[in-house]
Amino acid sequence: MNSPKEVAQNYIALGAAKTTYSIGRMFWLGVLAGMFIALAGTTSTISSATLTGSAARIAAAVVFPGGLAMVLIAGSELFTGNTMILISVLEKQATWGGMLKNWLVVYIGNLAGSVLIAALVVFGHTFAKIVPDGMAGVMAIHTAVAKVNMTFLDAFYRGILCNFLVCIAVWMSLAAKDAGGKIIALFFPIMFFVLNGWEHSVANMYYISAGLFASGTGAFTDAVAKAFPGDRLDTLTWGAFFVKNQLPVTLGNIAGGAVLVALIYWFVYLRADKKSGAPSGGK
Repeated sequence: MNSPKEVAQNYIALGAAKTTYSIGRMFWLGVLAGMFIALAGTTSTISSATLTGSAARIAAAVVFPGGLAMVLIAGSELFTGNTMILISVLEKQATWGGMLKNWLVVYIGNLAGSVLIAALVVFGHTFAKIVPDGMAGVMAIHTAVAKVNMTFLDAFYRGILCNFLVCIAVWMSLAAKDAGGKIIALFFPIMFFVLNGWEHSVANMYYISAGLFASGTGAFTDAVAKAFPGDRLDTLTWGAFFVKNQLPVTLGNIAGGAVLVALIYWFVYLRADKKSGAPSGGK
C-alpha cells in the first residue's frame, strides 16, 4: 500500500498528465465518467424506490459507490476528482490554464454523459417498468425538486462536504495497488456522502435531468402530487437546475476538493518537504 506521502508524490505527475490530454480525449473520458455516475444514480433511485424510510436511504448509499469504482478502474475523467489537480499546479508541473481547461472540458463531458443516461432511462421506461406504480419516477421528480429548492448556501456547504469525501475516496484508492483494494478504499467515503444527503455536481447532472425528463410524464406528476403534495413542480426547470443547484454545488465541490484535500495534503507532504530540503518526488 502507498503511504499518504507517496500518494501525494505520485499525484504530481498524475494530475499534470490530465492537463496534457487533447480536448477530445478529455471530453469523451468525461462523457464516460458522467455515464458511470448516472448509472449509479439510476440504481440508487430504483433501490430506494423499492423500500421505505431509513432502509431506502441506506440502500441508495450502499450501491452508489459503484459509480466511482467504474470511474477509477474502467478509466474516465470526473470533474470532482480532478479538483485535486491543484497539487500539480502548486508543484509547478501543470499550469493554472491547463487545470482550468481540464475542469471545463471534463465538466461539459460529465454533463453530456449524465443527461444521456437520464434520457435513456426515462424515455426507455425504466422507471415505469422496474418498480411497481412508477415509484422510481416519482422519487426522481421529488429528488430533483428538492435539489433545485435549496438555498444557495445550503447547496454550497453540502457541495463542500460531498467533494471532501469524494476526493478522500479517490486519495484512498490511490493508496491501493490492486482493483479490489481500490474498491474497498473508496466505498465508505462515498457511502457517507450519499447517506448524509450531500451534493455532488456530476450526480446532480443526472438526478435533476432525470427528474426534468420524468416530469413530462403525466402519470408521474399525478403520483408526485399525491405522494408529495408540498412539491412545487413549477420550480423544476432547466434554468433552476443550472443556477440554483449546479452553480453553488460546483463551487462547493471545488472548495471541498481543491482546498480541503489538495491544498492541505500539498502543504503537509510536499511544501513541508521543500522547506526541510527533503525530496518531494516531483519532476
